Amino acid sequence: MQTKHENRSGEGNKTMNTEEKAPLAYNVEQLNLWYADNHALQDISMEIPEKSVTAIIGPSGCGKSTFIKTLNRMTEMNPIVKTNGSIKYRENEIFAKDFSVEYLRTKVGMVFQNPNPFPKSIYENVIYGPKIHGIKDKKTLDEIVEKSLKKAAIWDETKDRLKENAFGLSGGQQQRLCIARCLAIEPDIILMDEPTSALDPISTLKIEELIQELKKDYTIVIVTHNMQQAARISDNTAFFLNGVIVEYDQTDKIFSSPAKKETEDYISGRFG
Repeated sequence: MQTKHENRSGEGNKTMNTEEKAPLAYNVEQLNLWYADNHALQDISMEIPEKSVTAIIGPSGCGKSTFIKTLNRMTEMNPIVKTNGSIKYRENEIFAKDFSVEYLRTKVGMVFQNPNPFPKSIYENVIYGPKIHGIKDKKTLDEIVEKSLKKAAIWDETKDRLKENAFGLSGGQQQRLCIARCLAIEPDIILMDEPTSALDPISTLKIEELIQELKKDYTIVIVTHNMQQAARISDNTAFFLNGVIVEYDQTDKIFSSPAKKETEDYISGRFG
């Protein structure tokens, strides 16, 4: 489905203050998005460095989830969405007419708030993406399953249960399986929309530890309502409020000495 999109040049209104610039996974400039007449994202500009964890924080309804869904053009699935501005994925404009959405969604995986395994075996869940992309060799698929489950830190718990239905796993295990399913198509970037909000503390800790391992090889953008989680796991944090970026900086600076009063009020619990 095509989105209504207009390119518009202009200076970015929020960039992260870093002494040395890391290579960028994304460069977002003057991004605007509307749901019909609702201006949900307003002049969003930010640079997302590769092989890092970028946290998106802010109160409900501020545009966090909408923003990360623009990064792989999932918002286009809604016919009333209109966008303008620029998002460059590794210097390629994702809104360009000749840029493949299918390629983008292969390179940019998504993990949702609630674990959503398919009603299939653990094995079939992991190979779903590779099979769609034409991989049929059994040995290759077996290797993909083992590699992906190991990267998602769930191989030891599932290696003897691969033919069992994924619904038999616990919530935390199901979420790690969904991460393994995402990794199986060898993405470059992983988007996570509150991936631990429905999980218990032990499962949450395992996901957080996994994120720290994954950032060695992947760029991760995570939406979270949990201020402590953002402080624990992210390198950079963007604070969204009413569809705009109030502040974007290195996480330790955001939480120790925010530049904006709104940021301080939010992270201290005065609102949100």
